[in-house]
Amino acid sequence: MFDPCPGCGDAVVPQFNRYVGIDYSGAQTPTSSLKGLRVYAADQRSAPVEILPPPSPRKYWTRREVAEWLVERLCGDDVTLVGIDHGFSFPLPYFEAHRLAADWPAFLDDFQRHWPTDGDATYVDFVRDGICGHGAARAGDSRWRRLTELRCGAKSVFHFDVQGQVAKSTHAGLPWLRFIRRETAGRVHFWPFDGWTVPAGRSAVVEAYPSMWSRSLSADGRSPDQHAAYVAAEWMRGTDLGGSLAQFLDPPLTAAERATAEVEGWILGVMEGAYRGSSSPSSRRSQEKS
Repeated sequence: MFDPCPGCGDAVVPQFNRYVGIDYSGAQTPTSSLKGLRVYAADQRSAPVEILPPPSPRKYWTRREVAEWLVERLCGDDVTLVGIDHGFSFPLPYFEAHRLAADWPAFLDDFQRHWPTDGDATYVDFVRDGICGHGAARAGDSRWRRLTELRCGAKSVFHFDVQGQVAKSTHAGLPWLRFIRRETAGRVHFWPFDGWTVPAGRSAVVEAYPSMWSRSLSADGRSPDQHAAYVAAEWMRGTDLGGSLAQFLDPPLTAAERATAEVEGWILGVMEGAYRGSSSPSSRRSQEKS
């Protein structure tokens, strides 16, 4: 287990009692069974274990099933921290280029109208190729990167068709964040868009970047996708139990940087002085599965 606060001991009162790590996949359609879509969950006493999809002829999770499962869990009694490995928003130049208000819920609505990648038979590439949706009217530039991506060396959410891309999973996942937010009706805190402080007793959904931590733990036979989900859940668990989660939820940013991050989003765990430019981690973020 990660121990970011040695010596804190039993005096620490964790904020959450359940931790869910999700390694996402933007492959195929929302109803496709995806080997690369993995879910691990832990609680305060137990290390993460893989959560299997509901019984069905499909062997692996679909994006729709994951979203529906999360809604059910987040509306339950457990105070849960969920880390998902895809971008939660876009860089400021995107908002400026398309004359969009700096408002995250409105951004999600606008994005889903143009990129309806939550449609049952919709591939991300269908929208990219103009077969459905209106993706050309809401296109981005692979040179645009969010502040948090610059800090940790992550690829742009618009950098498609390269190894380690997060673009496809982000474009596939954003409409499902909208779905989860709507279905949980204010019961869940989407960090940092709903504020940098998560109210006590409320579950939260955050953007995760398992590659920052994956080398800290042995894979123990897990596939790269399984390990990414496992590591996300275990880092959140260890950080909360160690007493230092609050400092990661409140990274040291200037007022201007904080205002930017409140639109662009922030990756949990990225702090001042974290990986920059050439010192970015060599491990992949979330390998897109085709």
